[in-house]
Amino acid sequence: MNAMKNRVQLIGHVGQEPEIKTFDAGKKVANFTIATNDYYVNDKGEKVEQTEWHRVVVWGKLTEVVEKYVKKGKELAIDGKLTHRSYDDKDGNKRFITEVVANDVLLLGK
Repeated sequence: MNAMKNRVQLIGHVGQEPEIKTFDAGKKVANFTIATNDYYVNDKGEKVEQTEWHRVVVWGKLTEVVEKYVKKGKELAIDGKLTHRSYDDKDGNKRFITEVVANDVLLLGK
């Protein structure tokens, strides 16, 4: 049951080319966003599409897969956990970020 406490599964399309960073020790991280779409019918009976954007972070060996195969527009399934962090921007304002740290990335479609 522990594995289900902080688990996120998303299917969506990559919003931009992944940003790959390599650290001194050779460790890599990939950052990108994916869009998920949901649909509902409003009070007027019209079908409305709602798009949500999600930040995704990938570490370790999985970064090599992202670097090689993940491109803007590609449909992916992501499995991971939700994390939150904060930082101070250049003006000294505290900024908060919510992101999904991916444990698995599955390439869908063509």
